[in-house]
Amino acid sequence: MHKDWCKLAARAAIVGVSLFAAANTLAESRKYDPGAGDTEIRIGQTMPYSGPASAVSVIGKLQAAYFRMINERGGINGRRIKLISYDDAATPSKTVEQTRKLVEGDEVLFTFQTPGSASNVAVQKYLNDHHVPQLFVGGRSTRFEDPAEFPWTIGFAPNLRTEIRVYVRFILDNYPDARIGLLYQNDESGKDYLAGLKDGLGAKAALMVASAAPYEMTDPTIDSQVVRLKAAGVNVLIDMAAPKFAAQAIRKAAELGWKPVHLLGVGSSSIDAVLAPAGLENAKGLISASSFKEAADPSWADDAGMKTWTAFMTSYYPEGDRKSIFTTYGYSAAELLVQVLRQCGDDLSRDNVMRQAANLKDVKLDLLLPGLSISTSQSDYRVVKQFRMMRFTGERWEPFGPMVAD
Repeated sequence: MHKDWCKLAARAAIVGVSLFAAANTLAESRKYDPGAGDTEIRIGQTMPYSGPASAVSVIGKLQAAYFRMINERGGINGRRIKLISYDDAATPSKTVEQTRKLVEGDEVLFTFQTPGSASNVAVQKYLNDHHVPQLFVGGRSTRFEDPAEFPWTIGFAPNLRTEIRVYVRFILDNYPDARIGLLYQNDESGKDYLAGLKDGLGAKAALMVASAAPYEMTDPTIDSQVVRLKAAGVNVLIDMAAPKFAAQAIRKAAELGWKPVHLLGVGSSSIDAVLAPAGLENAKGLISASSFKEAADPSWADDAGMKTWTAFMTSYYPEGDRKSIFTTYGYSAAELLVQVLRQCGDDLSRDNVMRQAANLKDVKLDLLLPGLSISTSQSDYRVVKQFRMMRFTGERWEPFGPMVAD
């Protein structure tokens, strides 16, 4: 009896040692930086929940709903995503203040999708100096796709110069004698647009650019800029204004009876946030571009990805505007982030998060246009790289032409 007990005790000890060793091995395979642990992944962003750019805050609201859905389905490798989203009113100084709070106070693993080029530029050096990933930036400056200079920052949508060069190609192909006007915000992103326009036109820029009209974010209206563009004889307007000012420009052009070929920037093509306030009849005929399916386009009604998005909206964000590009854009960025986190496995170090963001291979998202996929590398931080042109019918955006890229 004593021998049997000794054998059992010995076996139990061996099993205990084996389990302990296995537990230690499992623990050693897990790597965490601030913001990550066995049960939670803490991420941060700032959003303009107040101020003139508040229409964009839909992105943050939708992403909170998306991560709630992911958490209800078991999270990422058993870990819940906790999104901490602060208001920065699209003011760079507030973005700096709130981002420091996220990193030093809340100890987030990384920042995600803060919108606006100026706001992201304001915190880019700080985040890179502290080796905190700045993921899928909601601004489209070329400096967010520069792994040599800023290895901890990666963009999402096609950069501003790519977008405007696509418009330049459209103009040269269809309106070679155009007198071009550019409406843009007087900041980092606006300067990118202006540089992209001149680069795209090359030697023709001096002849074709009739007027460039900048405005300040604090301006109450841009009526005077629109009047100036009309007076300069502009017959092709490239309108890269922020949503509030883009709506003003569309409405003012209609009041003046001015009907140039009107190219509208991707970031201001939301039907409910921009075109409806401007007047849908006034917006009829506008031309823009997109990399994503248009939710209001009935041709996508039976599309599997669109059905998945529709089911999400019904269950998790029923108050959301289904005609807004902000809801489709925000959903797509959140979907891509989940892919990155899944690739990270149990290595939730900041190094590995960045490594996986730069190691995406032919990723297809629910709402990307057919034929588009996402691939990145250590030397290529461009995420979405192509567009398709589209025209507003007065009710919806209608795509036309082939996929285009810079």
